[in-house]
Amino acid sequence: MSNFNTETNQLSSLISHERFQWLSLAKVAQNYPPSFPKMVFAEIIGTYLLVFVGSGSAALSAIDENKVSKLAASLAGGFIVTVMIYSIGHISGAHMNPAVSFAFAALRHFPWKSVPFYMAAQLTGAISASFTLRILLEPMKQLGTTTPSGKNIQALIIEIVATFTMMFITSAVATDAKAVGELAGVAVGFSVCITGIFAGPISGGSMNPARTLGPAIASGSFEGIWVYLVGPITGALLGAWSYNVIRETDKPVSKLQFTNSENEQVGNKDPLSSV
Repeated sequence: MSNFNTETNQLSSLISHERFQWLSLAKVAQNYPPSFPKMVFAEIIGTYLLVFVGSGSAALSAIDENKVSKLAASLAGGFIVTVMIYSIGHISGAHMNPAVSFAFAALRHFPWKSVPFYMAAQLTGAISASFTLRILLEPMKQLGTTTPSGKNIQALIIEIVATFTMMFITSAVATDAKAVGELAGVAVGFSVCITGIFAGPISGGSMNPARTLGPAIASGSFEGIWVYLVGPITGALLGAWSYNVIRETDKPVSKLQFTNSENEQVGNKDPLSSV
């Protein structure tokens, strides 16, 4: 009888523990909008395609510049950003970059509680794209990796400046109500093209920790990896802060968000602002 009572108590404790876990998860889920899983999934897809095209074109350029020139690789990296902003901007904001998510959160344009999920999604997309390239471009080992061509400090400075430029423009068109939001994709994409052309020969023009980490993991090459973590995050913070200083209003508006997941018009309201 005592053994039966012990087993019953253990079963009751297990059921209570599982119930507590489900209730905890349900409580956490209430803090996020119903469309949040779709937003996270959109970031995975967006970052996957960004790295697939960006790193893939860089890898092909390294194989044969007569087929894909360095200029073409830089343009491809910017064009895919433009395309993805118009594809998923209204769903997730099309960050596709941990540095962008971090900077938006630091300037209170994005909720901190959503940052870990976005970063995890971006890294998942980047790593998945890089291993896809590894299969397609075998036996090539350097899958569009970004490494300093000279001194690390030179690469660090250019990554800060390039990401500053990109983030300053992103903040202008994505967080200011007086900017022409419909041209956000063009402006941000062109900024990536321009800075990539200049920064490419020095650092590879990453401007994105996920863009560097994905190929680095798939290639097993981590030369100067810290440059591409410190540089883009520092540049993004400075770029977002600088525009926040000169803007005429302090009211945060949409981050490339024009409709919610149900295609209801929401104007400049960010569906994550209430998270």
